[in-house]
Amino acid sequence: MSALHAAGLWSALLILLLVALSIRVMLGRRRLRIAFGDGKAGELATRSRAFGNAAEYTPLMIGALILLAQMGAGAVEIHALGGAFLAGRVLHAPGMAMKPPNLPRALGMILTWIPLIAAAGLILFAIWVSD
Repeated sequence: MSALHAAGLWSALLILLLVALSIRVMLGRRRLRIAFGDGKAGELATRSRAFGNAAEYTPLMIGALILLAQMGAGAVEIHALGGAFLAGRVLHAPGMAMKPPNLPRALGMILTWIPLIAAAGLILFAIWVSD
């Protein structure tokens, strides 16, 4: 599998995760009969923030994966970054519904930040060595 195909794989899986989280919000709205906002319903607020948090970080990672693939990173690096990031997002979402502090939420954020920081470092390194 090429690096670009690996980036495509993880991007597609992350997009599907966002859709799944969005569906959870929609189902909560339907069950609670809340059309807009969270209606001060804690469960819906939690679901909305789990989606929102993923929606805030995921585009950055998708962009970084594609950029790294285009800059010559190997498929192994793309898989490592994409897999760790997806694991972080999958852990974080249910952790949002648990009483803080909790391990899934904390690990989820760690597995979100580390791949993002690593991707940024790899992009900067690729720029530095190309000049």
